[in-house]
Amino acid sequence: MDKRLTLWILIGMIAGIIVGYAVHIGVAPDSSIFENLIKTFKLLSDIFLNLIKLLVAPLILSTIVVGIAHMGDSSALGRIGFRAITWFILASFISIGLGLLMVNIFQPGIGVPLGAAADAAATVGEVKKLDVFEFILSIFPKNAFEAMATNNILQILVFSLFAGVALSALGEKGAPLVRAADALAEMMLQITHYVMRYAPVAVFGALAKVVATSGLAILGSYVELLAEFYMSLIILWVLLLSIGWIFLRNRIWTLIRYIREPLLIAFSTASSEAALPKLFEQLDRFGVPRRISGFMLPLGYSFNLDGSMMYMSFATIFIAQAYGIDLPIMTQILILLTLMISSKGVAAVPRASLVVITGTLAMFGLPVEGVALILAIDQFLDMGRTATNVVGNAVATSVITKWEGMLEVEEPEFVEPPHAPAHTAAAGKRGLDLAEDMVSDTRSTKS
Repeated sequence: MDKRLTLWILIGMIAGIIVGYAVHIGVAPDSSIFENLIKTFKLLSDIFLNLIKLLVAPLILSTIVVGIAHMGDSSALGRIGFRAITWFILASFISIGLGLLMVNIFQPGIGVPLGAAADAAATVGEVKKLDVFEFILSIFPKNAFEAMATNNILQILVFSLFAGVALSALGEKGAPLVRAADALAEMMLQITHYVMRYAPVAVFGALAKVVATSGLAILGSYVELLAEFYMSLIILWVLLLSIGWIFLRNRIWTLIRYIREPLLIAFSTASSEAALPKLFEQLDRFGVPRRISGFMLPLGYSFNLDGSMMYMSFATIFIAQAYGIDLPIMTQILILLTLMISSKGVAAVPRASLVVITGTLAMFGLPVEGVALILAIDQFLDMGRTATNVVGNAVATSVITKWEGMLEVEEPEFVEPPHAPAHTAAAGKRGLDLAEDMVSDTRSTKS
């Protein structure tokens, strides 16, 4: 299965759509059978997502600690960080700006029927006012174990940076901890191999649930919005990959081939986090040293969500168009700047993009209830923007690595992972000193 994981994921996607549609048209939505099927589909994908979340915190912690400890030059960390932030700011500007441009060209919100939207706020969740000071404070952990328990990527990143630099300063005294962290990272990647074997089942469950609940007919109602949004995403992909080609040249095609599995996982589950462990592994094989990917990917997952940022600008203006509100260019520029700030660090927040959109609408006096217009197809939009997030972070990490002059020759796309011993001659008894009468009792008992 490991060698044909891409094929199995595609089979899972197709099967999920077929089974989900069969349930949608063949089972009454108010029946207990339908409810149990939906719960079953959700269970299949939730098991996978929980297993992935199990890996994220220890994988990020160990990878960053080992990478920084082996870097041997703390000034390089600042240089890489500066280049990364510069890239992220430029990518954010391109993503949000492209979203504004495309939504103004296509104008998909014109003529959209406005339905009841009373439950929009309850569905999205509480919208908090953007507070820059609270956001900055939330980056710094007060408890490292709490940060890991809640999978707070930014806080884990900060703690790992301190730990890595400290172990680098300790030298030989810290060497045992560095080796332990290195072994932990390898163990997490080995577990990733096991978890990925379940990915096709999770993909099946995720898509079956969405299609069974919403059906495919809903895509027809929003076909214009979906087509224009995905066309905009394709243009963003072309821009990002073209910039990547400037640095990587023909290796950009190799990168695309290597990241296709994390891309499919992100697209089908609509979860960037689900693709993270596999993305680490594939970038390793592409030639990105762990010291770079371990720092860049967690940072990118908090500050470089290109697909989500484009979606937020696209959706905000779409809602304004639907309500017949003509926004002047200066207001749209202010929305762009607001989204560049408010979109940072929300990767771990459920329905984060919708929360940010709702807050932006409220800030500029636009109808918050307009969020209900996109709630019905948010899952389908989320699939595209999540896959784009993976592409953006893979390109950013590879470009910064090349910029640093650290990009190595790629390894084979598939490497056979270590296997746990099975069917051994000792049959699991190795190391035990068992007497014959301890394994087969031939003694007779007297009554």
